[in-house]
Amino acid sequence: MDDLERWCGIECTVSRVGDTYTDQLRRTGHHDRLDDLDRLAALGFTAIRYPLLWERVSPDSPDVADWDWCDTRMARLRDLGLRVIGGLVHHGSGPRYTNLLDDGFATGLARHAAAAAERYPWIEDWTPVNEPVTTARFSALYGHWYPHARDETAFWRALLNQIDATRLSMRAIRAVTPTARLIQTDDLGRAWATEPLAQRAAFDNQRRWIGWDLLCGRVTSGHPLWRRLCAIGFGDRLRTIADDPCPPDIIGINHYPTSDRFLDHRIQRYAGEPCALDAEQPFSDVPAVRALDPAPEPFAGALREAWERYGLPVALTEVHLGCTREEQMRWTRQAWSAATQARAAGVDVRAVTAWSVFGCQDWNTLITRPGVYESGLFDVTGGIVRPTALARQWQSIAEDGAEAVVDQPGWWQRPERLIFARAPRVADASGHRDHRVDPAKPLMICGASGTLGQALARACAARGIAYRLTTRAECDLGDRASVAAALDRIKPWAVINATGWVRVDDAEGEADACRASNVTAALRLVTECASRRIPVVALSSDLVFDGTLGRAYLEDDLPHALCVYGRSKVELEAGSLAYGYCPLVIRTASFFSPHDPHNFAHAVAQALSAGETFTAADDQVMSPSYVPALAAAVLDLLIDGEQGIRHLANDTSLSWADFARLIARALGHDPGRIIGVPGVQLGWTAPRPRSCGLQSRHVASLGPLTAAIADFAAHWRAIQTTAAQPIREQQAA
Repeated sequence: MDDLERWCGIECTVSRVGDTYTDQLRRTGHHDRLDDLDRLAALGFTAIRYPLLWERVSPDSPDVADWDWCDTRMARLRDLGLRVIGGLVHHGSGPRYTNLLDDGFATGLARHAAAAAERYPWIEDWTPVNEPVTTARFSALYGHWYPHARDETAFWRALLNQIDATRLSMRAIRAVTPTARLIQTDDLGRAWATEPLAQRAAFDNQRRWIGWDLLCGRVTSGHPLWRRLCAIGFGDRLRTIADDPCPPDIIGINHYPTSDRFLDHRIQRYAGEPCALDAEQPFSDVPAVRALDPAPEPFAGALREAWERYGLPVALTEVHLGCTREEQMRWTRQAWSAATQARAAGVDVRAVTAWSVFGCQDWNTLITRPGVYESGLFDVTGGIVRPTALARQWQSIAEDGAEAVVDQPGWWQRPERLIFARAPRVADASGHRDHRVDPAKPLMICGASGTLGQALARACAARGIAYRLTTRAECDLGDRASVAAALDRIKPWAVINATGWVRVDDAEGEADACRASNVTAALRLVTECASRRIPVVALSSDLVFDGTLGRAYLEDDLPHALCVYGRSKVELEAGSLAYGYCPLVIRTASFFSPHDPHNFAHAVAQALSAGETFTAADDQVMSPSYVPALAAAVLDLLIDGEQGIRHLANDTSLSWADFARLIARALGHDPGRIIGVPGVQLGWTAPRPRSCGLQSRHVASLGPLTAAIADFAAHWRAIQTTAAQPIREQQAA
């Protein structure tokens, strides 16, 4: 058996909701970046699922085709030696002049397929229609996508049109390239159910195979769904397909944490979740991983079942998880491990595919309305194309380059995955793995009492990253022996130094003490870690600048600090970059957090809630940094292996007074109660720059400041409500 191949793919859905089209290639910017292909080739992939989409080539008329974009990309991919798996429709309903329920859909796509094959006869692998069963469900059964039908007859019609489109397209392609292979993809999970819904689950578990069954010519009189489809009126079409099948050369399995489902007649257990009320037996349909215990094992069952059913080669054709970086890496490792174990058991697994390599947009809303961006092997937030740790993992995945964060269980394996009432699942205990891991290498966070240290610890706990938050008693950065002992005892895979002198004004009169903490002690940690080849993250400040530039500062702008505190950070930066191992220096500014009372936003909220006015500088501009977002970004950059100086702040530069006014509005207070004054009137002793906003050439911002303030306000209200509850209870008593 040949080596397991690494394929990749770009999320390329052209979706239609009503009369509105959205294009994932444009949403992620890949449409305009030819050099993306070089980035992928450099990672060593052998093949790429790439779009030659009908909707993009001939959007307005079947007689007008614009192949220029495709021509340029196909030429580059051929030069790079990256094998192409051509895709013609990807979750789409076709151009405006057709749709999934149109009798001309199949012949129309076949015409497009013939033109693509004639233009690129060297392409041998094709997926004319991606996920036909899933697309038919979402477009014609659930009504999410165009043509927004919601009945079973429409579902079967949409599916059969896609199956015919696949058959006719492959016939047209093979007329040009006789050796062309069909790689047929679909989402493959399975359904579990409570006893009253056993028959419904059995139906779903038959329907999940129906696309491949049709292409293989298996839907004949002996098929479990034959009589149902004939009763609807599709008997003649089924006979035509069975008489002229088009079996896949490779079964392409797409699998996500939500692919496996649990059907429960006890709908009261799932408050707020959609349920099928129009069914004969009303039920809730939820991800099995969120309710069943033990949870289904991802990938392994799907690979085994597909092989046993068809005896055809299989591949994992979409491996993607919209989550934090380490969870994405854990999901990838599980996919690769499942594939290699299946091969060892005799399953003919050909490839594992890194999907959404440049991320995807709006899939948290099923691309029915604006949603969030999910990064992939590259993060393209803010127009910056930045490789993540996932790219590094895929580049060396055959060697299974283990990383400490990847060794921990994924969220789908941890107890917190159960967000609904636990539903026991009968399972062979010997086949259910114990995912509890005793980590040998945690992340070490110095600064247990600080705002950022606490925030980093919360983020690690939420993300399943083993960590050790150290106090001065455990690791005194002023004592080399204490630092060395802590590193040797804890054995961290990385260290984040969230300690240091933070009293900017006091530093003017205590320069030696400030320098001892921010420079001497911090660099002691850097050098001790470097001798052990442990990466260190150091925290710096916007106060390394003098504020005279006239624009926001970038990483390569030269520092020139005005105050003692700022000069200590300049020295810290230089020392960390000179002496550190894989040094990463984060410049940030103006923390605000709902979880710590010692910050500007909290002071504003406290004063306004008490009916007071609040005074703030209106002549000093900075870029606030929302601590929860900052902690998440620091972890991401550390895991991604970023090095050098990076700026992290929210996306807006403004005065302290304007910042306070935004907070007031978000909390429902009159922004007129914010009194703007010159900074010199506030009694500060340390000179401060007039304008030191931060932007980055290398990484995305921490996101919109308005969204961060809204989140702060929501947390603030919740905290105040919780704090007031005991008082109300006492008054009631």
